[in-house]
Amino acid sequence: MKTSWKFALTVSLALALPLSAAQAQRAAKPGRVPVSERPAADKPGPPHVNVADSLLLRRLFDEALTKGQSYENLRVLCLTIGARLSGSPQAQQAVDWGKATMEKAGFDKVYLQEVMVPHWVRGAKESGEIVSEKGKAVKVAVCALGSSIGTNGKLKAGVVEVRSFDELKALPDAAVRGKFVFFNRAFDDRLIEPGQAYGGAVDQRGRGAIEAGRRGAVGALVRSMTSARDDNPHTGNMRYDEAVPKVPAAALSTKAADELSQLLKAAPGLEFQLEMSCQNLPEEKSYNVVGEIIGSKYPKEVITVGGHLDSWDLAQGAHDDGTGCVQSIEALRLLRAVGFKPERTVRAVLFMNEENGVRGGTQYAALAKQNKETHVAAIESDGGGFTPRGFNVEGSPAALRQLQKWAPLLAPYHAADINAGHAGTDIEPLQEAVGPKALIGYDCDSQRYFDVHHSALDTFDQVNRRELELGGGSMAALIYLLAKYGL
Repeated sequence: MKTSWKFALTVSLALALPLSAAQAQRAAKPGRVPVSERPAADKPGPPHVNVADSLLLRRLFDEALTKGQSYENLRVLCLTIGARLSGSPQAQQAVDWGKATMEKAGFDKVYLQEVMVPHWVRGAKESGEIVSEKGKAVKVAVCALGSSIGTNGKLKAGVVEVRSFDELKALPDAAVRGKFVFFNRAFDDRLIEPGQAYGGAVDQRGRGAIEAGRRGAVGALVRSMTSARDDNPHTGNMRYDEAVPKVPAAALSTKAADELSQLLKAAPGLEFQLEMSCQNLPEEKSYNVVGEIIGSKYPKEVITVGGHLDSWDLAQGAHDDGTGCVQSIEALRLLRAVGFKPERTVRAVLFMNEENGVRGGTQYAALAKQNKETHVAAIESDGGGFTPRGFNVEGSPAALRQLQKWAPLLAPYHAADINAGHAGTDIEPLQEAVGPKALIGYDCDSQRYFDVHHSALDTFDQVNRRELELGGGSMAALIYLLAKYGL
């Protein structure tokens, strides 16, 4: 039976607007979805809620949850291409996939931005052993940190454990020279936000080899960046200082780190044997993948949304950051699917080389400056594909206040937590290059993120379809508001 537009509008309004207390009570009966968290109709409604906007957002989420394509796109990316470290053949396959996926979605323009990227390869599987003073060896789980040099065969030496750079600095040279420095600062599990715990520990991964090499050590061993207690080492990028001797750097699983720490207490003279064949190869040509819907009224005002296409090589790069890529594509597809024609240009970008160089983000910003583009805002999804919470904002107080005014529209979808905070690594260069009014990071429930982050566990089966599609809907909703009203 054909449904009239008036009937459809009535149904949409019923879905979008608050119910009365009596209606809420009836709807909460067994077999129905409770709506008691919604405000009663006899109370003042939330400010800054436009009914037309509310209806449009409802349509976006209906499309995302019933016809969403993020999950299927992620399945293809993860299971047919998999790990896609910058410079690898799989990274190029991912570029081709991204371009074809955007073209299939029917964007107005799809194109590539050339960028030169590092090419680091892991080589054969790493080997790590704790060797007792009597020569007994215990194998432990290790992996090379990204950009590290290899060991040139087996490297065996004593171990000195520290939990901070200040602690290392206080040690006499004789206690460090010729040994591995073992950086064993764990996540602070008292912190509610895992990202804060990560930020409080990750400097030892990034700078550990520099500080160890500066003191005459032969290598750096770093506790994996996770609070999970398991035998899955987590990789991630490290760096060197050309003025300091380069030494190999490896991550220990948290179980291996705990075991090494305990054994060192009983036997300070034990040794560690490490073998890694990783190496840095010449740079390779790669690409950012860009798709656009051209603005109908202000085509030169750009709203960017993106994730990074590259991933570490231990798994499939599902949550980091396949989810961000497919959500960015899906956000634009959703806008088209509901018939919304943005007044401002909306651009989805799959950035290359976030993990070990940020070359894609830097090149994108450089081209935006070169082309004298005006960017209203930039949104990044790089915190996993978990349940939406809202958005983190880097911008002026006025921009933050404007975004917070839209919170009531996002509240029914649990995406209304809008606060100042880190937005994302790939969009950071835009701030200096063209100065958008706000950098915005999609914020989701990250409690499980660092369990899989940069490890062999970051696989497609770890992603929940509804959580993923809700995230794409949340991003599309914010883009709709930005494209309609500006900032």
